[in-house]
Amino acid sequence: MSSKTTSPAHLPRTVWALGFTSLFMDVSSELIHGLLPLFLVVSLGASAAVLGWVEGTAEAAAQIARVFSGWLSDTLQRRKALAVAGYGLAAITKPLFPLAGAVWVVATARFLDRIGKGVRGAPRDALVADVTPPAQRGAASGLRQSLDTVGATVGPLLAIGLMMLLNDDIRAVLWFAVIPAVISVVILLVFVKEPAPSTKERRVAIKLHEVGALGRFYWFVVAAGAVFTLARFSEAFLVIRAYDFGLALALAPAVIAVMSVVFAVSAYPAGRLQDRFGAKPLLVAGLAVLIAADVLLAFGEGLAAIFLGIGLWGLHMGLTQGVLSALVAQAAPARLRGTAFGLFGLVTGLATLLASVAAGILWDAVSPEATFLTGAGFAVLALLGFLGIRGRKQAA
Repeated sequence: MSSKTTSPAHLPRTVWALGFTSLFMDVSSELIHGLLPLFLVVSLGASAAVLGWVEGTAEAAAQIARVFSGWLSDTLQRRKALAVAGYGLAAITKPLFPLAGAVWVVATARFLDRIGKGVRGAPRDALVADVTPPAQRGAASGLRQSLDTVGATVGPLLAIGLMMLLNDDIRAVLWFAVIPAVISVVILLVFVKEPAPSTKERRVAIKLHEVGALGRFYWFVVAAGAVFTLARFSEAFLVIRAYDFGLALALAPAVIAVMSVVFAVSAYPAGRLQDRFGAKPLLVAGLAVLIAADVLLAFGEGLAAIFLGIGLWGLHMGLTQGVLSALVAQAAPARLRGTAFGLFGLVTGLATLLASVAAGILWDAVSPEATFLTGAGFAVLALLGFLGIRGRKQAA
């Protein structure tokens, strides 16, 4: 394959614009996310079980919203308007976090923010696939994921600097998240160009006979992805694990930063490798890395071991997340692509809720070690599932 077809410079401009839209929104979201677990647990007195409910419900809402936004984007054959609605909702909710004085306010803000994520996710991913030739979709998904994760790295680092500058005043720091959120929406409005629909006919994608057209390969990916998600509960538990080992409050966002750096560095190369070798090797490697991360986080001694586990957690995400998006795009016909991403999100969202709630209950009722060992067990099951994936030609 020539360098021209795989170089980031030769990917469509809309992919880059969507990547930078994701980057700035993730600066905003992860500035908040890096501090939110300790804001809930330390400042507002929430338990690990409550943290699991807040994170699990919010992430599940995001994924459930994807199914409706994906269906609507296929029905209207318009992706950008829904992406604008989702990013806009997320931007509007950002001031609620520093204003919150109770757990329920934070939970509401987090829920609405993730609904915005869900509304934008499927149309955005489908738009990336729409504007990218099939042979480049792994690279395009990996590039957008890498830029997204650069933002997820910058946000926590910015939070650390602001916490030091503002003497650990979490509320003051959270106000700064509003600025990159607004920039994200502006980039999306100005620079993202949507291709004209292939037909003027509006198609309602979610009908039983049409969903059936997605095929067994697609549903195998959905089922295996759900088991994968059960192995990967909210990253909020990584933050409180490091805090339990003595990490200073101001440095708590470093957990998300380290994870995101590794994620960002590995996501685009993983997409390139998928285009060349297929998804299966990347998924198998990613799950093996996740098992190692869970073991370290369960039994590691000291912050060095904990941060090594956090880095491995980021590596497993880099190896798998863009690959999974490309695999869903590969399995679905173009006219059902938004719906395919939405249904995938629906199933994995419910798995996210179950995983995070169970993680919090295990943390409080048994031990943190039990939480991570249970995750490792589900990762083993997911590994066995992905070993059964067979290759398929690219979908047009």
